[in-house]
Amino acid sequence: MTRVVVAGSANMDLVGIAPRLPQPGETVLGTEFLQMPGGKGANQAIAAARAGAQTCFLGAIGSDAFGVTLKARLGASGVDASGVRIVYGTSGVAVIMVDTKGENSIIATPGANAAFTRLTDPELAAVRDADVLVCQLEIPVETVTEAAVTARAAGTRVILNAAPARQLPAELLDAVDLLVVNEGEAAVITGKGRDEPRALLDYVPRAVLTLGAEGACFVDRDGTDLRVPPFAVETVDSTAAGDAFTGALAVAWGEGRELSDAVRWACAAGAACVRRLGASNSLPTRADIDALFARPA
Repeated sequence: MTRVVVAGSANMDLVGIAPRLPQPGETVLGTEFLQMPGGKGANQAIAAARAGAQTCFLGAIGSDAFGVTLKARLGASGVDASGVRIVYGTSGVAVIMVDTKGENSIIATPGANAAFTRLTDPELAAVRDADVLVCQLEIPVETVTEAAVTARAAGTRVILNAAPARQLPAELLDAVDLLVVNEGEAAVITGKGRDEPRALLDYVPRAVLTLGAEGACFVDRDGTDLRVPPFAVETVDSTAAGDAFTGALAVAWGEGRELSDAVRWACAAGAACVRRLGASNSLPTRADIDALFARPA
């Protein structure tokens, strides 16, 4: 099995459903409330495990009840969470608003995620032993950089999902093998729009630009400029679609698929995810992905 290590965040998602998202200063009456484990790191670890990888999650949770639930969800999903740090205080929390079209707005507060600094020897060993390292930016960027540089030195492939959007240090970008960003995140890095995805190649050797309901674009320094069309599905909640995409992409690339094929498989994972409500609840299994992948895009 492909060995994937995810170094990232774990949050408890507090989800409110309403007919539409509120404007600033406005209150909208909701129709449903859900509480479920999430966080980009934990979601991507669960996505990778469900997609067929031997997956280890490195991160930090609080000493509160949310932390207990977060670790339990990771373990129940087949993720090795034995090394997760427990920090006295609160776990990360994300407050999510979702409308009836599946669009969302999110406020994430780091909590224990902010304390995930200075990787330990066992954490560094896990990174070195992996086939693929996956990181995001909901933990300190210094920790992401340390993990990526360690992976690069050991020959472990590095996928960075550069979210939330921010400027990135050169040391981190130099260690990235594959960058995954949406339009907003790409604009922060390059200062250019969706029509110029190759601008990302000034920073990394390969990049995937996700385009939501329009699919994705894969580019590399060898001249590849591939547009992957979307899979037609009914969208219920887009909250974890990007995490499903990134986790599945890591698995497919780790298994030795050509990246053009891996990106299309990842698009199928993202599409399978949006058909259900909730973050970790909606992340698809390998069978879910394969079934959609087999359909014409």
